[in-house]
Amino acid sequence: MNVKLKLLSTGVIFFTGGAIMAQVDSTKTSNIDEVVIVAYGVQKKSTLTGSNVQIDSKQLENRPISNVLQALDGAGAGIQIAAGTGQPGDGASIRIRGTGSYLVSNEPLIIVDGVPFPGELNSLNPNDIESLNVLKDAASTALYGSSAANGVIMVTTKRGKKNSSRFTLNSSTGIVSRFVKEYERVGPADYYVLAWEAMRNGRRITNSGETLAASNLWATNNLISGNLKANVYNVPNNQLVVDGILNPGAQLLYNDFDWADAIVNVGLRQDHSISFSGGNDKSTVFSSLGYTKENGYIIKSDFERLNLRINADSQVRNWLKIGTSLNGSITSSGNAVDGADNNSSYINPYAWTRGIGPIYSPYQHDPITGERLYDVDGNVLYDNGASRGADAAVGRNVVWETILNENRTNAYNMQSNVYAEFKLLPELRFRTNAAYNFRGTLNKTYGNKLIGDALGRGSATRTMLLTRDFTWNQLLTYNKDFGNHGITVLAGHENFDYKRDYLYGSKRDQVLNDFYEFGNFVENTTINSYLRERTKESWFSRLNYDFDEKYLLEGSIRWDASSRFATDVRWQSFWSAGAGWVISKENFLKDNKFVNFLKLRGSYGEIGNDDLDTNYAYQTFFSLGYNNSTEPGVLLTKVGDPAITWETKVQSDVALEFELFNRRIRGTVEYYNSRTDALLFPFQTPINAGIPGNNIDRNVGDLINKGYELTLSADVIKNKDIKWTLTAYGTSYKNEITRLSQNELITGTKKVSEGKDLYAFWLRTWYGVDPADGSPLFVLDQSLYTDTSATDVRTVNGVLVTTNQNKAKYDYHGSAIPDFFGNFSTTFNYKNWELSASFNYQFGGKIYDTNYASLMDAHPQGGALHTDILNRWTTPGQITDVPALNSATAAASNAGSSRWLVDASYVMLRNAALGYNFNPDIVKSVGVSSLKLFVSGENLWLSSKRKGLEPYSTFNGTVSNRYSPSRIITFGLSTTF
Repeated sequence: MNVKLKLLSTGVIFFTGGAIMAQVDSTKTSNIDEVVIVAYGVQKKSTLTGSNVQIDSKQLENRPISNVLQALDGAGAGIQIAAGTGQPGDGASIRIRGTGSYLVSNEPLIIVDGVPFPGELNSLNPNDIESLNVLKDAASTALYGSSAANGVIMVTTKRGKKNSSRFTLNSSTGIVSRFVKEYERVGPADYYVLAWEAMRNGRRITNSGETLAASNLWATNNLISGNLKANVYNVPNNQLVVDGILNPGAQLLYNDFDWADAIVNVGLRQDHSISFSGGNDKSTVFSSLGYTKENGYIIKSDFERLNLRINADSQVRNWLKIGTSLNGSITSSGNAVDGADNNSSYINPYAWTRGIGPIYSPYQHDPITGERLYDVDGNVLYDNGASRGADAAVGRNVVWETILNENRTNAYNMQSNVYAEFKLLPELRFRTNAAYNFRGTLNKTYGNKLIGDALGRGSATRTMLLTRDFTWNQLLTYNKDFGNHGITVLAGHENFDYKRDYLYGSKRDQVLNDFYEFGNFVENTTINSYLRERTKESWFSRLNYDFDEKYLLEGSIRWDASSRFATDVRWQSFWSAGAGWVISKENFLKDNKFVNFLKLRGSYGEIGNDDLDTNYAYQTFFSLGYNNSTEPGVLLTKVGDPAITWETKVQSDVALEFELFNRRIRGTVEYYNSRTDALLFPFQTPINAGIPGNNIDRNVGDLINKGYELTLSADVIKNKDIKWTLTAYGTSYKNEITRLSQNELITGTKKVSEGKDLYAFWLRTWYGVDPADGSPLFVLDQSLYTDTSATDVRTVNGVLVTTNQNKAKYDYHGSAIPDFFGNFSTTFNYKNWELSASFNYQFGGKIYDTNYASLMDAHPQGGALHTDILNRWTTPGQITDVPALNSATAAASNAGSSRWLVDASYVMLRNAALGYNFNPDIVKSVGVSSLKLFVSGENLWLSSKRKGLEPYSTFNGTVSNRYSPSRIITFGLSTTF
């Protein structure tokens, strides 16, 4: 938040619920520097000794976002975003200065108006946000203790202004479409030929004594009946592909094979809000009403939100100020049916539309004429999936099931915060805050009885979650200037209490159609419930000292007790120390026209992380309900460790801030080193120990993140009519495990071991394709396989290789961590016009593209194929990186290996906006004080190594069959009156 304040001659600044407030003496005021939100207060920006990134309301204006976390994408150095999905209302996953934990959460702490916020940020209206602050180092975060190891995001909502009255109306409407285009795939004609080729080549190996002509004939006769099951051409099955050539007389009977056409469309988005801000000398109020509705580009995916907010403050006595923040919202989300919700990957529409072969249609057709079939009421008939190849989801139809099934979540949110602030002495204030947050969600699903998991029966589920949290803190602040000496002391206490109720039920055997409540289903299949609770108590203090705002010192300490740990290890202290030197205030630079501001700052401290996936990590868990007939039974599900305790992050930070050439050039160069001690890992146990999962969570490792950050901003042109500003952020960091009390931990594509980073790929070493016969080749693991005369071992270019994936050498093959990432943006103002654009970029790092791998199947059996498969080996001596299509060697060709790694570098136009501000003298005639028209877009352009790839989707370098992000373009207006 960049604001100019006035303060009393005593120099007191205070805040309400995280919002900056200042009293104004009617007889004496003085201007002060820009101030920023810090932990439990505000501070002059020039006196900070910590790392604090600011995003003000101007940067949020007019952006078509439903979740405020999306505004942090590209907002500053050291902030890394894994973009949310295209599901309307979805947020984003955030890393601040790398990944510092393995088992516990790496997400930052969220503070809303001064108190922790464990709820969903899509319940907040972005138009109500005054500022976002990202706290990155120990000096900035240590006062939040055990919750601040991953950084802190502080959300401050708008408040009323004294002696003013203003209404603001924001309204926009736009369209929603898919952003990342799909992978390029072959069509029907190529597909049949490629499938035939794989069958023929496999036959040549399994029936080696057979003639080539006989193998060709076998492939021709079995292509449809023995494999693909569907012939969409007007020629008999045994004449479709002959000797590897599609029948020249073959004509398609129909051509509606693009499943995306049936479930992907253009959605609509609308966002409307009206707010009032005003007050008198004693009281202020900000209130708003907002409505958002977004339909996703996948059918039956949507998000709807209704918001109401009231923030009020009142100086009821000279010595007492009180205030409140109330926010209520109702949201409703329609979720496109996916595998996670339905225990089946077949009905994930994102996987299906990419992966099903180009010879299958969602609809039924006349086998002779190819015409689409309809029932007696004129409704289209959907294909039931009975006639498909083995890899084409036999018996399923994602279009039909998405239309018939239901999956909706309704959420009811309330956030409330009240405070009272007492002026005990001119320099001494006491403040108490009490906050209560409530969130209730109800998810309803229905599985139809015509096709799919609930075939013939029908099913319904209900999941209810009730979460409540209460925070109460008490803050005593002393602020005093003694000549050139300034001192601020904060002492505080805080309690946090959290409860989560869960209730789940499912039934099946539907009685009546089109009625989805439990009473319409016969059999109870599952019922379960639980209560989760956790508490935290904290004592903390902070001391700030400055001499003439030139020499700066800051220290803080916090004691936390968390119910997540056993009583003897429950309390832990966290601390930080920071120092700064405003060099530009020294006499040798004081009148320098080149250097306007120059500050060297540094910090060191310890902060913690207790954000485990369970509230009872030190306890052993048993599950009830595993009964033997009428006898009750229990099942051991997790073994606890009574000694489990906090992860502690030891952080150091040094930075140089500068402003040059009349502040036209501004920047920061920063270095940080962050060491996580007592890192939590799943410690491996012997199989015969009988421990579930063969592991116990323990503090067994150490991890380091260290890196450099660069922020640079320049006003290239700055005059009366034109202002052009360029801004760039860049980050480079390294991650290394420095201690691990077990040799290694292999999970998926990664192996965690000392000296490597968390995201180092551990894969079979792909060598390439043998030009002689098109066989897939891997580097031989000579430590395990010494028989070099085996038939599956060869020497190619002097390297021992193997065609057997089980003999391949595993090795490290780079990391998902990029070499350099960041953002660059431009804003251009010409008179009343505004143009802005923001680009995200990443250079280096790798991503394991399993989606691409699935499209390069060497034995097609109904699954789609990438156009790169056309480069497969076909002729002896041919140089290519795609093995021969061969059903007999497909397991090796398709095996997981370094073959599927790809460079994760990209450049993306994240958002852009064009606006026009009407001259106030013109719009006053229609009763408004300002009017702005704008067009704004999110996710507008992407350049990456492969079409269809989303290199920004995760931190760990893997892909998934997720709802790909949306491109949103909106048109709107903003007016005040």
